[in-house]
Amino acid sequence: MLLQYKTVNINNINIFYREAGNTSNPTILLLHGFPSSSHMYRNLINKLMDEYHIIAPDYPGFGNSDQPEMDKFEYTFDSLALLINEFVEKLKLEKFSIYVQDYGAPVGFRLVTKHPERIQAIITQNGNAYEEGLLSAWDPIRTYWEDPTEENKNNLKALLSADTTKYLYTHGTRNPDRISPDAWNIDQFFLNRPGSKEIQLALFYDYRNNLKQYPNWQEFFRKYQPPTLVAWGKNDDFFGPEGALAYQKDLKDCEVHLLNTGHFALEEDLDIITNLIKNFLGERLIS
Repeated sequence: MLLQYKTVNINNINIFYREAGNTSNPTILLLHGFPSSSHMYRNLINKLMDEYHIIAPDYPGFGNSDQPEMDKFEYTFDSLALLINEFVEKLKLEKFSIYVQDYGAPVGFRLVTKHPERIQAIITQNGNAYEEGLLSAWDPIRTYWEDPTEENKNNLKALLSADTTKYLYTHGTRNPDRISPDAWNIDQFFLNRPGSKEIQLALFYDYRNNLKQYPNWQEFFRKYQPPTLVAWGKNDDFFGPEGALAYQKDLKDCEVHLLNTGHFALEEDLDIITNLIKNFLGERLIS
């Protein structure tokens, strides 16, 4: 199946998603990070669709999905995960691997702990589950967690600026001139929608609850031992390589690859990550 752009209604919210590949092939659910959408996977989908069935949704308030007002939808990671779980059930995805990046990790790891029987493998690309992965770039957000004043909240608005969005794509890359500005411009377009910044600030504040879930996710890793591929941009300011290496503490079948690039590693190391995925899943999944 060629790449298709679809929408499905979940709880009166239109969820946009990209779908490609033969449904008889193993499924990979791609869960995007901040401040992006399924657009961050546009090139990876084309590389994987010959061997895999690919599903990549946009969360509510992100990308091409609806952006319900904050009094109509609770913008927390619990709520995002519950909705994506319903999305998975609506699409009748019974077995799949997940690819998580940034926000995709707290969404995806809530899914896997809720339904471990569905998960065939995990691919994490700067998707954190360990305290040691959180670097000093989190300090302003931690300050807001500890003291949620308007002043501390307003200090975070710089993280939603066009300069920061570009920085997330280009910092730590070997060749920033080869990173397409389309990526950060598209993300910023959605960030600039009315109401979007308040939604993102709510998620910044709720991120503190993800740290409370880390022990549960780590216990899941130890108990269920999902095969896990870690492909990590080691120059990421927010999620450091210690967070990548930490997966090896709890997982026996865990490959870690530290890539010499930044937060959005697919922008620079698409071919490397594609080959890692095909080799890793090819040895562990039966088509």
